[in-house]
Amino acid sequence: MLPAVILTANASGAAWAARQGLVVLVVDVIDMSTSLEAALDEGAAAVFGASPDAARPPVPVDPAGVGRMAGERARALDTGVVVIAEPRTGTGEQRKAGIQKVLGGIAAAGARLEAVIPNLGASVAELADFKRRVVVAATGSGGVAFDAALTAGAPAVLAGTVARTRHKKGRDPAVAAATRAVAAAKNLHRGIAVVAASGNSMEDLLAAHYIYRLILELF
Repeated sequence: MLPAVILTANASGAAWAARQGLVVLVVDVIDMSTSLEAALDEGAAAVFGASPDAARPPVPVDPAGVGRMAGERARALDTGVVVIAEPRTGTGEQRKAGIQKVLGGIAAAGARLEAVIPNLGASVAELADFKRRVVVAATGSGGVAFDAALTAGAPAVLAGTVARTRHKKGRDPAVAAATRAVAAAKNLHRGIAVVAASGNSMEDLLAAHYIYRLILELF
């Protein structure tokens, strides 16, 4: 029997999928997963999503734990951490104020914080040097879903988008996301859950369904 490939939504769906032992692919087109795709395009070594301090999802999240995990990865790779946060149009201090748990986790790991930048999708490529950096998107919706999946024990959590970046256009971003998910699932001998970060976002739902169909073709 082939491993399962399912489509779900929200932090609660991400947590449920994680508890089933599925690889979780979070789709938050505007803008978390697009920001992380842009970071990967620019050479990021690893990407994570985390909940902002004010989020209150119906499932457990651990942004400090995600921060520690990212910081430990950065220490192991002898590199720094770039954090992507909200509000998009606020000041750097406003962004930092809303993600103290993530920043505390990074500090507890002894990692170097290099920048805190706004969650602007593909445009983040112009705001920081991502090459070999570990990146954390501490955002509502996508960051919360990613955090929920990690906290619930998913074997792997990834992010994917259909939005174009500086280096990908057309189907390329979606194909890249589907390919990453299938590679992780085959390596771990697990199924895949594609998670639309918000069930109230048509762009997330439609994008997640598109990537889900690509995964079915590749799996």
